Amino acid sequence: MPDEPTRTDIHENGITPSNISKKPKNQTAVALTVGDEGDLSPRIAAAGRGKIAEQILQLAFANGVKVREDAALADMLAKIELESPIPSEAFLAVAEIMSYVYKANNQPNPFDALFDASDLAQPVAQPVNASPEKED
Repeated sequence: MPDEPTRTDIHENGITPSNISKKPKNQTAVALTVGDEGDLSPRIAAAGRGKIAEQILQLAFANGVKVREDAALADMLAKIELESPIPSEAFLAVAEIMSYVYKANNQPNPFDALFDASDLAQPVAQPVNASPEKED
């Protein structure tokens, strides 16, 4: 049996608005949202399995929201209380997905304002030299 797809565009994996109900009955869907400029932390807006997952996906497609599939991440996030921030162990995966979704929807990524690309290229800390060099 092939591995389930992860972190890929749902359209590429065969899930479309017309065949959502043909997917496994135990599928999970999670919708994320971010706060305003004062609180950009991603939060769980909706989560569900089966028919509720279908409804979440149908709403996303109906509103032109791009969707990504990551079954393991969806299962983890679905266990979190609504309106709660995502757990720190999910930050990287969620950041990847949200970056993709903002780009796919031609929307500015609110997280871009937090980072200056030139700052990211600089080392955060200098390596500690275990044995100091002798001065002559």
